[in-house]
Parts: sequence; C-alpha cells; structure tokens
Amino acid sequence: MKFTRRPDLDPQVRIHIVMLAWLHQGVYGKMTEIANYYRISRTFLYQLLLMANLQLETLFSDEKLLFQKDHRHVEHLIFLLRLEGHCSLLSIAAILKALDYHPNSVGYLSQVFHSAGQALPSTLLMPSKTWVFYLSDELFAIHAPILVTIDARSTAILNIELASDRSAETWKVHFEALEHHHFFSLGMASDRGKGLVAGYQAACDMALWVADYFHEFRDLFEVLHQLERKAYATMNQEYDAARTFANAKSEANLHKRLQQYETAHRACEQAITRYDQLALLLDLLREAIHLCSPHGKLRTQENVRSELTLLFDMIEALDCAVVTQTLKPIGKHIDDLLVPFQHVEAIAVELHAVVPHDALDFLVLAWHHDHGSYQSGAKQRRYHQRERDFWLACADGLLGDAFETLNALVCDKLDSIVRASSLVEMVNALIRPYLNSCKGQIIQETLNLIMFYHNHRRYKSGKRQGKAPIELLTGKPLEAPWWELLLQQLNAEQGVTDHDTLPFRSPLHLVPDNDRCTDRQAMAQDRAPMEHKGPSKKDCQQTDAKAA
Repeated sequence: MKFTRRPDLDPQVRIHIVMLAWLHQGVYGKMTEIANYYRISRTFLYQLLLMANLQLETLFSDEKLLFQKDHRHVEHLIFLLRLEGHCSLLSIAAILKALDYHPNSVGYLSQVFHSAGQALPSTLLMPSKTWVFYLSDELFAIHAPILVTIDARSTAILNIELASDRSAETWKVHFEALEHHHFFSLGMASDRGKGLVAGYQAACDMALWVADYFHEFRDLFEVLHQLERKAYATMNQEYDAARTFANAKSEANLHKRLQQYETAHRACEQAITRYDQLALLLDLLREAIHLCSPHGKLRTQENVRSELTLLFDMIEALDCAVVTQTLKPIGKHIDDLLVPFQHVEAIAVELHAVVPHDALDFLVLAWHHDHGSYQSGAKQRRYHQRERDFWLACADGLLGDAFETLNALVCDKLDSIVRASSLVEMVNALIRPYLNSCKGQIIQETLNLIMFYHNHRRYKSGKRQGKAPIELLTGKPLEAPWWELLLQQLNAEQGVTDHDTLPFRSPLHLVPDNDRCTDRQAMAQDRAPMEHKGPSKKDCQQTDAKAA
C-alpha cells in the first residue's frame, strides 16, 4: 500500500473534511462515506480528527498561558543565575537541563549573554550636565586591565571598559568619554597609579585629586603585622629557652642556658615594645585623619598637618629600619593627604553660618559615630550607635523644631567629603566572581551586563539599604526589579513590543511540566496522518511510507 501527499487536498479541503467528520461523529457509516467520497483512508480521517482536537484543546485551554509564563520565567532565571548567583555557563546549562528547559546548551547561553551585552552601554548617559566625584581603579582579567569609574555618593558605575593597557592616554580617553556623556568631575580619589593619575589630570586639569588613605598607609600597617609576627616568634623563643634552662643539671650548663634565656628575654621585650609603640602611634594616626576632633570640632589643614608631622617624627624615632624605609615616601605626600580638609574647612564655614556652634559639635559627633557604626564589628557598632543616639539627643534639646532640617543638612554636607576610593573596591569584589567563573576570559559585553546589574539592583543592607545606585544618582525611583528592567531595555533597544519574547534571539521552546500536553504533542508527531490512494501488489512491497 503506497501513501502519498495528495496535491488536490489543500488546507481548506482538509478543514472541510474535518468539519464533516466532526459533525457526523457517531453516525453509522458516515466515516466510510466521507473516506470514499474524498478517496482517503479512514485511518487518515481519524488522524485529522485527532490533530484538530489537539489544536483546539490547546487553543481554548490554560496551557498556552502556562507556556508563556514559563517562557518569561526562564528568561528571568537565566539572568538571575548569571548575575545574582554568579553561576558559570556550565552550571546554568546543567540547571536548565535538570529543569527540562530547552534549549540549554552552553553555546546558546553564551550567545544570549553576548547579545544582551551588545544592547547595553558601557558608559552611563545623563540627560543633562551632572557633577560627580569620581572613584577610579583598575583590575585585571588575566593580562587585560579593566578600567572602572564610579560615583562616590551613589556608587553607580559610570564607565567600565576592557582596555588594551592602562596608560595615561587610555585613562584620558576613559574620562573624556564620561564628559561626552554629561558627567563632569568635582574631583577623583584613587591610588597612585601613574597612568590613572596622569590620565585624569590631562582630562580634568582643574579638578582635585585625592590620595586614597587606604593605599597610602597600607604598607605602614603591613609593617605593624610584621612586627606582631616577630614579637610572637621571640615569645616562643623565650619559652623554649626557659624550658631548656629548667632541664639543665650541671652548674656550667645552668649558667650557659641562663645567659641564653636572658638574651631571648631581652629580644622578646624589645620586639613587644616596638610593636606596642607602633600600634599606639598608628591608632593616633588613624584618629588624626578623622574629620572631627573627639570634641566634635571640624579639623583644619594646619591642625592635621601639625599632628601628622609630629606622629611621623615619633614613628621614625622607633629606630626600626623597616619602619623608617616605609615611612619616607608617605612623608613626601603629606600635602596630598590634606586635600580633603580643604573641603572640610569650606563646609565648616557654611555650617557655622546656619547651625549654632554647640549644636553643630553635637551633630558632627553624631555623624561621626553613625559613620563609624557601618565600618565596625558588632561590639563596636553598638558603642557607636549608643554614642550617636546620645549626641543626637543633645542636639535635639538645643535645636527644637529645627533639629530634623539641620541634622539632614549637616549629614548631607559631611557625606559629600571624599577621603578614600575604597568604595570602588566593592565594585571590584563584585566583578571578581565573574572573572573566576570564566577563568579570566571576560569580554566587554559581560562587563556591560555587570554594570547594568550593579546600577539597578537594590542594596540589601547598609545605609543604602533598599536603594539602587541609579536611584541615588538620578533621584528617581525604579518601577520594577532589575531583571524586569533589563528585559524591558533589551526589548526597547531592538524595537520589540512583545514583552514575552527576548528581542536578541529566537523564542525559547520550553517543555512545560505537563505530562498530558507533552504526551499529546508526541502522539501528534509520531502519528503523522496518512492518505490512502489505493492498494496494489507492487506498492505493498514497499516498506517506507510518506506522511500525508
């Protein structure tokens, strides 16, 4: 029996055949009559009915809505796993495969993220001129530098790029791109990278440059750790000498080992004293660069200069070669360390003109302890919170109804002072897991995705809790979570109005968790409708059949 596709049975004729068969279901002899009239087999006729039932049931049931819901769900799932979960492409593919979502290949996922990154910018664009304070840094993907600049107040990433080098010319182009996108610099805080500082000064020659305190004093605190380890080592040597002396028997041996113990004891006392002295001086140094004194007075440049000069002289007098060598370059940069206090002096003049002096000291102390509470452990945090509440209560008693307004003014002014670029290290910490998951083989499109995710995700803790960096930068609240905004922007970039489909790829073909729907689709594919033209002996010998 040979089965062929009948050219005379076009789609409209087949629809008419299905209608007749549907209307005459259960009528004896009608199926045979219809099959004979159209010269088709009854098997083909029943299979047409099966296909019609399947399509109509899918059309008028909720399964279509389920499919669309799952389709959008997997789009969110892919980006959440990659950006929020820091999953590698291999892990995402395994998860999608376990959930029976298709397609789920690594190549397909790579294309999805690549296309999404291409549709996103690497530099933020503002509608009008915006003044910001830059925090800039560089990190490395294998040997390629990644240049990052964020806003100090909002922590929004303004520009992120995978560069060929980190020369002054490359950084200059980086900052000029920000100016073309309506960002203008009040100043920049960074480490002493030669290319970074030179590039910034070439692009923004009139703006301030602030030396990062963490990088300036890091080597000095590392020396403190070295002295601590050396002190513990000499303590162990003293204990060993004491045990050896206790085990001595003869008088000559006792005298010899006593001398060894006394030598070890003197070395131990010397090492402990040197460590204690340096630790005390570094604690004083940390306090000297606070914006206010312990009494709440905002510091001036001259006061800070005199305190730092005195502390540097005392540290150098410790008579330790390592300390002296480390301190020498820091002493040469003392003018750079005083740059933030120019801003402090200007703010002090503004605040003294508005806030009563006694109340201002209380508000400054309250701000200082509130600021410290976010950078301390649990025990110290509780101490800072108690101090903050105490000084706020004192200020409230003096200011009365004006307390809320003046407190907000003081906090806003003091928050605008930048002394370090440590916040940009937070962004570096955000990027590093992605570098680890892709073994350093990162591309610009991935950086664009990371930038969008960071700028639109809301902080889960800290003083920015519940706010996204882009909200803090623009002052406009976000209307949806970042993953919804990402899909909306991708659709808008491609000019697509259907929000149920990603614009940068073909629609996902999901397999819903619905056994009945799956079985029917498999049945429809396996049982292709056949048409019977008529039997013949020669045709019956053929083993292959063509679907109608």
